[in-house]
Amino acid sequence: MTTLTRKSGKRWSDSLFVPLLAVTTLLLLATIHWAFLKAPVEARMGIVQKIFYFHVPSAYAMYIGATACFIGSVMYLLKPTDARDALGRAGAEVAIVFGAIVLITGPLWAAKAWGYFWTWDPRLTTAMLSWLVYVAYSVLRGFSGDGPGERKFAAALGILGAANLPIIHYSVQKWGGQHPTVVTGKGGGLQHPDMKIAFWLGMIAFTFFAGTLLWTRVRLELVKSRLAHAEEDAIDLGLDDRTET
Repeated sequence: MTTLTRKSGKRWSDSLFVPLLAVTTLLLLATIHWAFLKAPVEARMGIVQKIFYFHVPSAYAMYIGATACFIGSVMYLLKPTDARDALGRAGAEVAIVFGAIVLITGPLWAAKAWGYFWTWDPRLTTAMLSWLVYVAYSVLRGFSGDGPGERKFAAALGILGAANLPIIHYSVQKWGGQHPTVVTGKGGGLQHPDMKIAFWLGMIAFTFFAGTLLWTRVRLELVKSRLAHAEEDAIDLGLDDRTET
């Protein structure tokens, strides 16, 4: 009965993954189309302003990955399982991918808006520190082994990285800085309706994109865990056969 349940669950997961991937692809293409062909060129920033439609959704997707890492890490520390560890590890990797996009697109915007690529603005600095925490998480998991101790230490890093997220979000209000608040503040806003459509398309598309990457990485990590357990069982069986011989 358990084997049949696992097989049926696997088929259901596989059948749902393909539509999710298709929807994500269509949403990303729609975002690119609307951002570059529909939304008008902003008068002050010019074509560089279109970075906004990918920069902000990437930051949001980074938050999704970080939240997944936080949930997986907390759950793993409460009760260690391969699935919870896989969620934490996948979340950290998603946070790294989208955090890198944020840290690349942000300076491109800044070069046009401020005249230089980087400044130690509170939001920029805290975002980079958070990204480095997740890089440390992945480096630890990639090079220090896969034992319970390494997993627990990495989970602690996952919780630390999530603790920095509210600081990133509220750093502009608390400490000032040059980072604009375009959507909710007085940073110029999205005046044209097509600009708003491009922005919200980007938010939805990158949400699906982050979810698809999370799903893929969790499934891959679970497969790797099953293979590792199968190898250990095979080794144990081989040793038992030799002992009997």
